[in-house]
Amino acid sequence: MSVTGLWVLVATLVAGVLTGGLLRSRQGRVRRSAEEATGPPSLPGPVSDALVADAVTLVQLSTTFCAPCRHARAVLARVAETTDGVAHVELDITDRPEVAEALRVLRTPTTIAFDPTGRELLRISGVPKPATLRTALAPHIRPTE
Repeated sequence: MSVTGLWVLVATLVAGVLTGGLLRSRQGRVRRSAEEATGPPSLPGPVSDALVADAVTLVQLSTTFCAPCRHARAVLARVAETTDGVAHVELDITDRPEVAEALRVLRTPTTIAFDPTGRELLRISGVPKPATLRTALAPHIRPTE
């Protein structure tokens, strides 16, 4: 192998490792909504129908061929079961690309936390970590009397 070929191989490996590390660091990260509500939100029908009154609704957007979606479903269901004021709903967007487009979803699983009025609170791309999700949800949940 020539020296040039060796440098190309090393550069390719470094680029692959850096790209993989960047993608891995974004996995499961909770991002707060950057949008300020200026009026009632315009949500796709399946999403607005899925919202639960008097609760923060974790809307998980999945597809039939998504392997991490099953793990995300288990994590989100457990968080909803053990946290008062939180509900979990899963929407399969395999045959509903308009829902993904309206919500600007580029990959699955993506989970969006909505308040009862439909305002986006949080967005998670990938499988969330339960403790991180609970911490991010805490300011949005009313304590039970």
